Amino acid sequence: MKAVILAGGLGSRLSEETDRVPKPMVRIGRMPILWHIMKIYSHHGINDFVVCLGYKGEVIKQFFLEMRSTLSDFTIDIGNGAISYHDKSHDDWRVTLIDTGDATMTGGRVKRIAPYLDNETFCLTYGDGVADVDVQKAIAFHHEQKRLATVTAVEPPGRFGALELTDDRVGRFSEKIDNKNAYVNGGFFVLEPACLDYITDDATVWEQDPLERLAAAEQLAAYRHKGFWRPMDTINDKRFLEDLWAKGNAPWKVWP
Repeated sequence: MKAVILAGGLGSRLSEETDRVPKPMVRIGRMPILWHIMKIYSHHGINDFVVCLGYKGEVIKQFFLEMRSTLSDFTIDIGNGAISYHDKSHDDWRVTLIDTGDATMTGGRVKRIAPYLDNETFCLTYGDGVADVDVQKAIAFHHEQKRLATVTAVEPPGRFGALELTDDRVGRFSEKIDNKNAYVNGGFFVLEPACLDYITDDATVWEQDPLERLAAAEQLAAYRHKGFWRPMDTINDKRFLEDLWAKGNAPWKVWP
């Protein structure tokens, strides 16, 4: 199964960092938050990624081109350019990096990478949020529900839009409404290829018309996650995550 990561937005609320790099490349500890997200999926057996690029996408491409040499000890033969790596513990990932346009909305980005999904069930999440969600349990739940889409529903600090849940189905999807004490969209979706039919073009915002229509058609299930979840929307969010990581108390670090 593939995991698609939306990594093309401007990240304007984190401009202290995103003036220099795209939001998914903002570092928590020594590594960008994008790496942390991929480690979560990898821990649950998903090592095939499609990353939707946009704003400063070249920075993300460069990171993956240099990732192995950055993280490994190696010997280089200057004469012929041959490199021998001594550290064999690198991540066994396959990463497809696709430029989906600077101004494309979230739904449009997913539509653009359709040719790389092999017409199979896939995971989708944002490139700026971490959680200790059990991805394999979410996938199993998705298959049990037999609906086109599953969203991981989380209980937030209180500044997000609400999911109105009926049992394990989303009855209504209301994004960006100040609604406390409710479940919200935590990303970590599991989707069937037919979900792409709900996306019109580059201007389609995934969190609006597609999810609202899926909910209205009773095709949007909710996998309730009671554990840790945190998006990195602001500099305060970044500092919070960094502090957890520095203290060795990062709940999303589910890998050894």
